[in-house]
Amino acid sequence: MADRAFTTIRQGREFAEGSEYWRQVWRRFARHRLAVLGVALLACLAATAALAPWLAPYRFEEIDLGNLFGPMSLRHVMGTDELGHDVLTRIMFAGRISLTVGIVASVIAVTLGTMLGLVAGFYGGVFERIVMRVTDGFLAIPAIAAMFVLATVLGPGIRGIIIVLVALGWMGTARLARAEALRLRHQDFVEAARALGASDRRIIIRHLLPNALAPVIVSVSLNVGTAILAESTISYFGLGIQPPVPSWGNMLRNSQEYLWTAPWLAFWPGLFIFLTVLSCNFLGDGLRDALDPRLAHRGPGEGGVGGR
Repeated sequence: MADRAFTTIRQGREFAEGSEYWRQVWRRFARHRLAVLGVALLACLAATAALAPWLAPYRFEEIDLGNLFGPMSLRHVMGTDELGHDVLTRIMFAGRISLTVGIVASVIAVTLGTMLGLVAGFYGGVFERIVMRVTDGFLAIPAIAAMFVLATVLGPGIRGIIIVLVALGWMGTARLARAEALRLRHQDFVEAARALGASDRRIIIRHLLPNALAPVIVSVSLNVGTAILAESTISYFGLGIQPPVPSWGNMLRNSQEYLWTAPWLAFWPGLFIFLTVLSCNFLGDGLRDALDPRLAHRGPGEGGVGGR
């Protein structure tokens, strides 16, 4: 009975300490103005994309044959394209594809890289050397050339793009997770868990993973921007999402023939790609500063970029 009470008290204390840690993280993050701006922009972009069927001024397939290459006006805020599609409507629907591809590919790649890195760092030995040499081999491959080759082999479409981005996006996170596992595997709390009979799987999931979350969370936020940029690049060269399904990348590709006659067709998708990637970088910078325990006792003006 006494042991159960002691365990309950200890768990309550650990929960309180964890809650205080996350409150400090939130306070440091909230002082990072550019990170807050990045979150606001991403939230607006995600909400606009998710609600596109209800917010878009026109139906996705609707065309205005009497207003081809129409400039910006009250009727068409961002103008129309070569087929008479409303550009604002296509931008909103394209955001659904680009953001979905970026987020899904980033989450899968970071999850894969994290688990491989943690397991390799925890066990060490031959398995670690094999994983790290495979990682180094993937990093040595020219990313652009590999993207084009894989996209050609897998064919166009959302699934193929996600597979390409995952295959080429897990290595950086694996190295980060391995470094964290090497740092943590001989800490007292890990040795205590091992002495109490905890299995390797439990140690990795319950002890190593939570303590390695800071770089992993930052990696996710940065990878989303990188994945969206990569998807746009692949689609721009005609190997990604294919019309009539819009993505910001293939909208840029379709506009290259009309840069001088209808520059708005390239400006708007380019602007949304720029804002999304910039917001992800701001978010990653803010999360890095907020989650870094070395910043806990620094003044509000001593952080990284962002002007707290």
